[in-house]
Amino acid sequence: MNLLYSNDSKGEYPKSWYAATADHLPPFASFQGERRADVCVVGGGYTGLSTALHLAQKGFDVILLEAQRVGFGASGRNGGQLGTGQRMEQDALENLVGQDDAAKLWSLSEEAKAVVRNLISTHDIACHYKPGIAHACFSASETRDEHSYTDHLQDRYGYTQIEKLDRDAMQALCPSPKYVGGSLDMGAGHLHPLSFALGLAKAAQAAGAEIFEQSEVTQITENGKITIKTRGGKVTADHLVLACNGYLGDLQPKVASRVMPINNFIAATEPLGEDAAKVLAQDVAVADTKFVINYFRLSHDKRLLFGGGESYGYRFPSDIAATVRKPMTEIFPHLKDVQIDYAWGGTLAITMKRMPYLRRLSDKVLTASGYSGHGVGTATHAGQLIAQAIAGQAEGFDTMARVPATPFPGGTSLRSPLLALAMTWFSLRDRLGI
Repeated sequence: MNLLYSNDSKGEYPKSWYAATADHLPPFASFQGERRADVCVVGGGYTGLSTALHLAQKGFDVILLEAQRVGFGASGRNGGQLGTGQRMEQDALENLVGQDDAAKLWSLSEEAKAVVRNLISTHDIACHYKPGIAHACFSASETRDEHSYTDHLQDRYGYTQIEKLDRDAMQALCPSPKYVGGSLDMGAGHLHPLSFALGLAKAAQAAGAEIFEQSEVTQITENGKITIKTRGGKVTADHLVLACNGYLGDLQPKVASRVMPINNFIAATEPLGEDAAKVLAQDVAVADTKFVINYFRLSHDKRLLFGGGESYGYRFPSDIAATVRKPMTEIFPHLKDVQIDYAWGGTLAITMKRMPYLRRLSDKVLTASGYSGHGVGTATHAGQLIAQAIAGQAEGFDTMARVPATPFPGGTSLRSPLLALAMTWFSLRDRLGI
């Protein structure tokens, strides 16, 4: 199954609220003929666009090949949350990689948020960035754990932009009957993800990178120089960057064995007007503690953008709105009859340890993917780290690349049955409150 086309039309963005409200760029041409470049980037999401932008700014000749449209994949469909830290929490990272590398990973995660904010400011990207993400808990024990982790970030890492929320404070922020406490991180933020991706593409093009859409890569060979073939031609490059995330397919088996695509779903309600305060009293985003996570925020036109719902295979459900309405009304029962104006799915990618997979596949081939739902900052930052590594400053990239990455059992052949089995187990665990 080719996930580039199995759930979407060729050359078209999904019918999402993001696509309906973004300031679209004119389509980029499809790649034709034969060209040479210093660097060829495969993939036009946050990682690829950020790589192309940062390399072009350093004077490299860059060609970016995107199979669909820039920002077509997870970069243009996600929940828009720019989170603090890595996807794995710091105390777990300390056990996994040791104190020194955990501290470096924390510094890189703070840098990632700054990179996003600086790109928005420097390139005047109109993507409605706002500060604040709340982490919402369902039980007293979860709340104690969240407060303990908040103390850990404050005490060990000096992170003071996060505060603990008791039941009353959480209810004042998010009046859902399900949530009993949590934290509020004002150093994190949220944005319009497709508008951010399109802003990166515009900035990369202005810096000199050449971007081609509807240019699916069909073959890669490395023999001194690297040859990247599409149906329209081929690029010969000194360096190759694989930035495909959940849409890699079988282009690179080593990456595919460690980075697994999964689907997630988002719905946008009708504008809520004054009733928006019954969902969120502040313009912050929320993510809760379920394994099949619920995440939501208000749009700039006061819709509830709610992400959630279970997926047991790679085909999107026939009724995405109904899939999302179920967890949405569990969190907000008063919205059971609200109209849903948009509902869409998207393919992201996870790793076994939920940490991104950054690696040198050879001296001239680098890859970054597997952001596990934490890609707004991490993927954008990965592009900068890749550009730095190609330019000879690899400390940040190498720190990320030292994080262990376990292959999925059975490799790519067992992805679909493993996904179904895992989602069945974790959705049951969520229901039982385990």
